[in-house]
Amino acid sequence: MTLPTWRTLAIIAAAVAAVLVLGLGGWLWTSVQQQRGMAEYAETLERARQGESPSASAEARIQAIRGLEGVLAQYPSNSMAPQAAYELGNLRFAAHEYDKARAAYQVTIAKAGSGTLATLARAGIAYAWEAERKFADATQAYQTALADLKPAAFYYEELLVDLARAQELAGKKDEAIITYRRILKDLPRSARSDDVRNRLASLGVMP
Repeated sequence: MTLPTWRTLAIIAAAVAAVLVLGLGGWLWTSVQQQRGMAEYAETLERARQGESPSASAEARIQAIRGLEGVLAQYPSNSMAPQAAYELGNLRFAAHEYDKARAAYQVTIAKAGSGTLATLARAGIAYAWEAERKFADATQAYQTALADLKPAAFYYEELLVDLARAQELAGKKDEAIITYRRILKDLPRSARSDDVRNRLASLGVMP
């Protein structure tokens, strides 16, 4: 077996070094971009929170929306993108732009995947349908938000109450009764138990 010459070894070593340098360069570039993006997001999110204030002017809200849209477009893969998309949805909701709010919440879900923020975004979609008095769509959205949640999960109780309300508003009395009873069954120690029993009584049934 012929051993490699020093020239071959040198070429291999140079190639390995080049790959390592390129890899390190790519990692450093990605790291710098991530840090730069996080700084941009932090500044933009702070302006967005100011824009959500009841005392904020319409112009401040518009600027906050534009800022969030801009940073999402510039750094779509940043770890803070889900939070920015959620804040954008909230601002759109406050401006009564419910279709755009839902679109922003959908971006939140796509980027967050699961967890608290995704749950809140799914709830936001339902709230936007309900604000438009499209109660059938709101009901479906609440059911989607609840689909993977267990009784001990964050926002489970809130979403169940919201679902029952939307079902009532949609004229789905029997479904609302089932949901109210589900609250009492799944959350027997809920602080809302008395209110739920009162709702069932107003619907003409026992808990």
